[in-house]
Amino acid sequence: MSDTALRNADIDAALAEAKEAYVARNPNSLARYVEATTVMPGGNTRTVLHYAPFPVAMVRAEGCRMWDADGAEYTDFLGEYTAGLYGHSHPVIRAAVDKALDNGISLGAANMTEARFARAVTERFGLERVRFTNSGTEANLLALSTARIFTRRPKVMVFDGGYHGAVFGFAGGGSPINVPFDYVLARYNDIEATRALVAAHADSLAVVILEPMIGSGGCIPASGDFLRMLRAEATRIGALLIFDEVMTSRLAPGGLQSVVGVKPDLTTLGKYIGGGMSFGAFGGRAEIMELFDPRRPDALPHAGTFNNNVLTMSAGLAGLTEIYTPDAALALNRRGDALRDRLNALCAQAGAPMQFTGIGSMLAVHFTRGAVRSPADAAAANQKLKELFFFDLLAHGIWLARRGMMTVSLPIGDAECDRLAGAVQEFLAGRRSLLV
Repeated sequence: MSDTALRNADIDAALAEAKEAYVARNPNSLARYVEATTVMPGGNTRTVLHYAPFPVAMVRAEGCRMWDADGAEYTDFLGEYTAGLYGHSHPVIRAAVDKALDNGISLGAANMTEARFARAVTERFGLERVRFTNSGTEANLLALSTARIFTRRPKVMVFDGGYHGAVFGFAGGGSPINVPFDYVLARYNDIEATRALVAAHADSLAVVILEPMIGSGGCIPASGDFLRMLRAEATRIGALLIFDEVMTSRLAPGGLQSVVGVKPDLTTLGKYIGGGMSFGAFGGRAEIMELFDPRRPDALPHAGTFNNNVLTMSAGLAGLTEIYTPDAALALNRRGDALRDRLNALCAQAGAPMQFTGIGSMLAVHFTRGAVRSPADAAAANQKLKELFFFDLLAHGIWLARRGMMTVSLPIGDAECDRLAGAVQEFLAGRRSLLV
């Protein structure tokens, strides 16, 4: 048996042992899972939360702490996949929600908060007009549909490994559940190949959509040259450029676009901006967004019972104006940068094929020595070591995504960062024989 085969066998054995210990620690989560399978397919109603042998079930959370059904405590370094920026039950958010509840929940009317919230969002992220939705998926669906109508063209350029919501997943090239638009699939961060694709579809390409840093595909930043090329090429052929900043808007006071210096035609938002409530938004140039002005005889319809629901409007306004101020955004992302640098230093000191990518308060782990510039690079890394890392960190009381993604939320301080660094250091030492 070759050295590689022996090492893979050792990783498999370590992973099996880690899963066995996981099952033993979580009997109540297992019982909940078995019961759930009788009423939900696979016991699940949100795919990303499932992993084998079964997912941990949480029963309580406060600040950056969570407790599972078997009483174990975790430090929450997942932060609800970037939506939980404020932590759990922030008192300002809680007060805003309580006040909204006192005045009624579903008003079925315009309310006194939505325009104030819209102004806060537009001013913060440099949008001329904005409309609210209930999720990032909805925001991207409406933004893409709007772009196709505005340009009178059919094609949508997306990127291999990108993700823009439940019906816009492009890992491995695409998903059978995706909205059936006419897609042009490009390679993230590949300037010349993408430029050639834009040219090849110039007459029919309506829109280019991407995250300025891919989130779910591994926290992989786009290069400035790549983004500038897309802006120039979209303008040249008369297509629109959409930045999906559902996740990355948290990375700077004005979103990541304010850092890279590239202005899209439309921006989509979601996650934390709703203060922890269901939220999405799309906005940008007035001449595009005014297609939805109901005073126009040819106005596009945009329905949604909860688009302006009072809980999201109130929680979102409080969060964006009272808590996550520009200064708070800068401080949080400095903390995230320092943490990622610290973890990468530990990996380098251990000589391990392991690294953390990301920007600011978003990071992801990859088990490879090579540069990670695209989701394909991330997929080529050792996935079994990533799974082992996941189960080992759960055993150390660190909550993270199975795919290796982590975020830094506002309640996380020095003690929590020390705890994560300590868990990573123990992993590097305890699994040293596997990290070659």
